[in-house]
Amino acid sequence: SLEEKERERLLKGESGMLGRDAVKAAIEAGNINITTGDVFDLEDHISERQAEVLAEFERRKRARQINVSTDDSEVKACLRALGEPITLFGEGPAERRERLRNILSVVGTDALKKTKKDDEKSKKSKEEYQQTWYHEGPNTLKTARLWIANYSLPRAMKRLDEARMFKEVPEATRTSQKQELHKSLRSLNNFCSQIGDDRPISYCHFSPNSKLLATACWSGLCKLWSVPDCNLVHTLRGHNTNVGSVVFHPSATISQDKKDVNLASCAADGSVKLWSLESDEPVADIEGHTVRVARVAWHPSGRFLGTTCYDHSWRLWDLEAQEEILHQEGHSKGVYDIAFHVDGSLAGTGGLDAFGRVWDLRTGRCIMFLEGHLKEIYGISFSPNGQSWQLPAHRRLRQHSKGLDTPRQSHGLGHLPGRAADRHVLLRLNLQAVDG
Repeated sequence: SLEEKERERLLKGESGMLGRDAVKAAIEAGNINITTGDVFDLEDHISERQAEVLAEFERRKRARQINVSTDDSEVKACLRALGEPITLFGEGPAERRERLRNILSVVGTDALKKTKKDDEKSKKSKEEYQQTWYHEGPNTLKTARLWIANYSLPRAMKRLDEARMFKEVPEATRTSQKQELHKSLRSLNNFCSQIGDDRPISYCHFSPNSKLLATACWSGLCKLWSVPDCNLVHTLRGHNTNVGSVVFHPSATISQDKKDVNLASCAADGSVKLWSLESDEPVADIEGHTVRVARVAWHPSGRFLGTTCYDHSWRLWDLEAQEEILHQEGHSKGVYDIAFHVDGSLAGTGGLDAFGRVWDLRTGRCIMFLEGHLKEIYGISFSPNGQSWQLPAHRRLRQHSKGLDTPRQSHGLGHLPGRAADRHVLLRLNLQAVDG
């Protein structure tokens, strides 16, 4: 009937409203998702895993394009240059070659080229570093070389004549002299001992007449002592740091005027000073050293002064011209000591690189390379006969409880000084003098 149809219509309307309300409640609760129409690019949200996979594909692609040598020794050299182990446990040449290819695909082929270029550069620089460099000197250097040649040749002739005369001495006489010499050496005793300074004594040197002994100290002082009583004569003040050496002029105390230059000294701050025998202050300073100067030595003529520096070089100074005429390199480390041949023709240098060199002052070339020491060379000296030299390194004497540097012999009274780090100066007296 009509009444029943109307009742059904009303019931359907109420159920529709309830359904719409239920849908709204579900949307608000998040159980039903309704799109808003927004879009986004998937490429901006690739996962890390996908990025790793893509990177691996690219690496494999680069690896297939890299050409690797089939020579196993060259493959090992490339791995060594890249800082990788040259071989792994159980690895054969093919696996090693593939490993190199994979490494190059990661670091790039330019890394191997750069490594080889750096190795060649370092090798080249090392060869240049070991090469002896000859600096171009002033015009006075040529004049000095000619002067040294004219000075040394007559002395060499005289020395050779004396050697020929000595060769004519009967063998029995020479044997007797050697026996007397050995006997006198066995009778060496401590003549006197004197405290030289509050700081260690770094160097000592006899005057040409053997009546004075000069000592250099770490306190910056140089002192002159009388021989053989070891009384203090002068204290030379001028250095502000450790004094490396002090040496007498070849003509000092013989023909050199006391007012003139009679001594030279050097210090760790690069200062080189010249001294007279009358003043306690230096008469002149030699400037030009920027690093430590370890030793100074006079040329036998007294005209030139040699200095050794920690910048791997040694210098030759012309005191008459008052300038540096030679700046010579050749050692890979600091040069510690220098000595001149008795003829005046050669110079010997010993360095902290454990090598010695002999230089011809007339030509400026290194004529001999002395090797054999395993550690630093702290002293070099020519024999008075001009035929040999000594290279002491880490020398010690039993009388000293601490380190001892190269001893220097006196010129005529049979004294042998020793300088040590215990601040003592020892004079050893040869009780039996031997002629010749």
